[in-house]
Amino acid sequence: MSKTQLAHYICTIISVSEEELDYILSYFHPLKPVKNEILIPSGQVNQRMFFINKGCLRIFFIQPDGQEATRYLAFENKFATALSSFITKEPSLESIQALEHTEVLYISRTDFYHLLEHIPTWEKFYRSYLERAYVHNTQRLMSFVTMTAAERYKQLLEENPIIVQRLPNKVVASYLNLSQETLSRLKSKV
Repeated sequence: MSKTQLAHYICTIISVSEEELDYILSYFHPLKPVKNEILIPSGQVNQRMFFINKGCLRIFFIQPDGQEATRYLAFENKFATALSSFITKEPSLESIQALEHTEVLYISRTDFYHLLEHIPTWEKFYRSYLERAYVHNTQRLMSFVTMTAAERYKQLLEENPIIVQRLPNKVVASYLNLSQETLSRLKSKV
């Protein structure tokens, strides 16, 4: 599996020498999960960070009523991980699932932190990742508090239509924190 997409992504975030880039890339390993495969189940300590070359990863948790709630969807050229577990080394409350036949490159937590110690600019890369994750999660939380279901759906269509185009209604509804019936009504009106 090619590491070209990952190399390009890294170079858009940080400046590294060819040697440093090769060193970073040497710690990433290929994985091809099949559709619906769980990569990290809830209750397991998350030891991996994934870069998506092709496909889609979903990070979700199970609510007390048994319903799935999708926290994050990552398509091509994005990183995804159950970040709290990755940082704390505690069992994850979330699961990571491939929603399509997917090709990812992953780095272990140990190797990720090794790079933080040995490649000074990797710290900047990590900071950028953490900042983006924080902003994304804050915006999602605010949307649940300040927007109607229709407004959230319209925003999704404007900002990330690939989610609606590529994923089943069940996943889209769980991402928007709606029932499938409400999503169907919204789709028919838009």
